[in-house]
Amino acid sequence: MVELKVSSKSNPNSVAGAVAGAVRERGSVDVQVIGAGALNQAIKAVAIARGFLASSEIDLVCVPSFADIEIDGEGRTAIRLSVHDRQRGAAAPRAGEPRLSAEPLA
Repeated sequence: MVELKVSSKSNPNSVAGAVAGAVRERGSVDVQVIGAGALNQAIKAVAIARGFLASSEIDLVCVPSFADIEIDGEGRTAIRLSVHDRQRGAAAPRAGEPRLSAEPLA
């Protein structure tokens, strides 16, 4: 799985191109961010990528999750956006991540 790291200084159009390319080639991509500014840029990029892919009849779905990561020996919590083509379906969850279900709770 391809993983893109986005910062608050990332150019949304550039990230959108990378997202669109990865989804066209592999069907999905993970976008990882830390902080509100980075999340803002990533969400804008996903919206722009939807436009890039519209003529290809690819519709993007974005599923957010939390990820515990380490940067310079310090534990941090990142947000991971799993972006995939709605027609191809979601990628399998990573090890340790719960599988989500649309089934109602009993």
